Amino acid sequence: MTVLEEMRIRSLGVIDDAVVELSPGFTAVTGETGAGKTMVVTSLGLLLGGRADPALVRVGAKSAVVEGRVTMAADAPAARRAEEAGAELDDGALLISRTVSAEGRSRAHLGGRAVPMGVLAELADDLVAVHGQTDQQGLLRPARQRKALDRYAGDAVAVPLAAYAAAYRRLRAVVTELDTLTTRARERAQEADLLRFGLNEIAAVEPVAGEDTELAAEAERLGHAEALASAAALAHAALAGDPEDPESVDATMLVGGAGRALEAVRSHDPALAGLADRMGEISILLADVAGELASYADHLDADPLRLAAVEERRAALTTLTRKYGEDIAAVLAWAEENSARLTELEGDDDRIGELSAEHDRLRSELSVLAQELTDARTEAAARFAQDVTAELASLAMPHARVSFDIRQTESPDERAGVEVGGRCVVYGPHGVDDVELLLAPHPGAQPRPIAKGASGGELSRVMLAVEVVFAGADPVPTYLFDEVDAGVGGKAAVEVGRRLAKLARSAQVVVVTHLPQVAAFADRQLLVEKTVDGSVTRSGVTVLEGEDRVRELSRMLAGQEDSQTARAHAEELLATARLDA
Repeated sequence: MTVLEEMRIRSLGVIDDAVVELSPGFTAVTGETGAGKTMVVTSLGLLLGGRADPALVRVGAKSAVVEGRVTMAADAPAARRAEEAGAELDDGALLISRTVSAEGRSRAHLGGRAVPMGVLAELADDLVAVHGQTDQQGLLRPARQRKALDRYAGDAVAVPLAAYAAAYRRLRAVVTELDTLTTRARERAQEADLLRFGLNEIAAVEPVAGEDTELAAEAERLGHAEALASAAALAHAALAGDPEDPESVDATMLVGGAGRALEAVRSHDPALAGLADRMGEISILLADVAGELASYADHLDADPLRLAAVEERRAALTTLTRKYGEDIAAVLAWAEENSARLTELEGDDDRIGELSAEHDRLRSELSVLAQELTDARTEAAARFAQDVTAELASLAMPHARVSFDIRQTESPDERAGVEVGGRCVVYGPHGVDDVELLLAPHPGAQPRPIAKGASGGELSRVMLAVEVVFAGADPVPTYLFDEVDAGVGGKAAVEVGRRLAKLARSAQVVVVTHLPQVAAFADRQLLVEKTVDGSVTRSGVTVLEGEDRVRELSRMLAGQEDSQTARAHAEELLATARLDA
């Protein structure tokens, strides 16, 4: 079983340094008004990732610190979540810490590891259900009531709701895209014309990748053809000689003579033989270069018409690179990318047709799923209302009746709704149902929304009844109630205490209360009291037993610890609670 065993609170509100030890069953926290009982709820809220208010830090302190120890099984959902966050359990205990500085900075630690606040908030879902006066106000909102009903219904609603939500999101995306296609038709047509012009201009030139580089090199060669030919001829003559001048000396002849001189004596010295071989290689290389120079000069194109054609082609390519890319490769990439974009734009009519068909299909799908949701909620509402009504009978409201009003708002605009049950109704992210919890507090009373038909005490009991029903359908390990018994007294208060004790048989229950009838049913009662200087110290949160508990209950009953009448009533309350245990 998962149990919140202990909390240590330092420099939070009126609390200087206090330790709150909790029992696995039902723990009641009592004390004078303003003693700091609500700080217990605030502390637990901080441990569970609640908003950190620097105003909570005790005056004169640098920071407030709340530490908690929770014991749990290694396979508990909270344990798995903690391990995923990198936390470690210490002998089955998970240590949680939250620090809030006076400047507003906040830090969280889980199992000895620093974690984001969101991790604590995620862990809260598996650990504690907190209920206070603000939660009662939350229960007045229809959206909260719909969530409560869906939570109670479980998979019967969760499965179609998940399918509905997915279809709803897709329908919204389809509607958005359709609106874009239809409302921006002129802009898209203008974009298509510009792309078409550019693609046609590129297609007319028919550029080839790398062509611009090759043409630049050819233009350079053609523009200097005469100089190149003259240089090649002079070099060839220097290597191979001038046929028209028999007396000329060329490099081939000189190297040949040098080679022959070395060949004559190479046998006398290996070193000289090596030089003779290298001289032979030079002779061959000179002959090859001379031959290539002759070939180069013979094939050098000095055609001015070709040069003009190259320059004209280069000009056409330059026009493209000036508009569509820094070189021909970039131009071709632009053409490929925008060809696909043009195809998309030119296919708007087809796309609009596809989206319209998908829109109609999704509306039909939503219609079916919305009806499934309504049917599942209606069935669950009947059971939920019956269970809550039965709980109210145990909370001194034997004639009260709870019911749900599930209705749909009709839409005058078919585009903004879906057809359900032959009517066009407004659809939203959670379906088409408006859910409202109704209460008829006594026979003959017309069921009215609990926001209008329930007193403060009745609302407290309705909320407690709802939570008890949830405990059977979707339990959490710990329930914390902050003055959930507000506005309740007398016999109704006894029944509230009895019901909380019953809830504590399957979960840990912590209740901050002013009612002795409720506190008497607790397995453990904690007293929060201030010292003379107005602070709550470590010794200021004490476990009450025996005579001390009777004295506190007497104070709560009559405002006097030593009143014999109050003491007798307190002892009677404790005896009644023990009989019910």
